[in-house]
Amino acid sequence: MAAEKKTEIIDGYTIKYHANGKTRWSKGKVEDGQPVGYWEWYRLDGTLKRSGHFNAGEAVGEWITYDQQGEVYKITDRG
Repeated sequence: MAAEKKTEIIDGYTIKYHANGKTRWSKGKVEDGQPVGYWEWYRLDGTLKRSGHFNAGEAVGEWITYDQQGEVYKITDRG
């Protein structure tokens, strides 16, 4: 079983870290145990990998995937 990711809550944002415990893996708000609002995910090198919005735990709207240079690679419409 994979180790639990290090997690912090800073200014209302839940921040999870990669297994190294240093590089941010994801950042966003959680309400009632569900992700809400804008979230970001990061690669191990710290570059932004994906971003999108949640509504009561459901992915909604445009989700953007970025390449390693930070340029938009793909946009997915989650309705």
